[in-house]
Amino acid sequence: MSETVVWLACYKGRAEHRGIARIADWVTRKVTRGIYSHCELAVARGENEYLYYSSSLRDRGVRGKLMPLPENKWDKLPLHVSLQEVEAFFRQHCGKRYDWRGALGLLCCNKQRQDRLFCSEFCAEFLQLKESWRYSPSHLYALVSSWQYRP
Repeated sequence: MSETVVWLACYKGRAEHRGIARIADWVTRKVTRGIYSHCELAVARGENEYLYYSSSLRDRGVRGKLMPLPENKWDKLPLHVSLQEVEAFFRQHCGKRYDWRGALGLLCCNKQRQDRLFCSEFCAEFLQLKESWRYSPSHLYALVSSWQYRP
């Protein structure tokens, strides 16, 4: 029986729809000087379907969601964690609202709020990184990719 792989998936695409989500993606990339505007913990659930866990601006907070993972829009890195760890972490935070002020705090050093999370903060918190509110999706991708090459 094969082990379930949990991925850090980072969004590098451009939203097809217009509006606040597309603007937020653009602002995130510009402010953080990176190519990623969003990140998720992803678990394969079929051919090209993944169960995503994160805090989403579009969904207004922490949620689990089944979606495809188009390779032209997402980069992914394997995490050495179990599905059970991800699901337990998700249950602990499910329903928390999206942290607008925290996400903007990447600009103005806004401190962490316990009742709200933004996407990279959710993933960094899961990875038990100190001051998880300081990580953008691009910073998190760079950090986790460096773990892949440790001897």
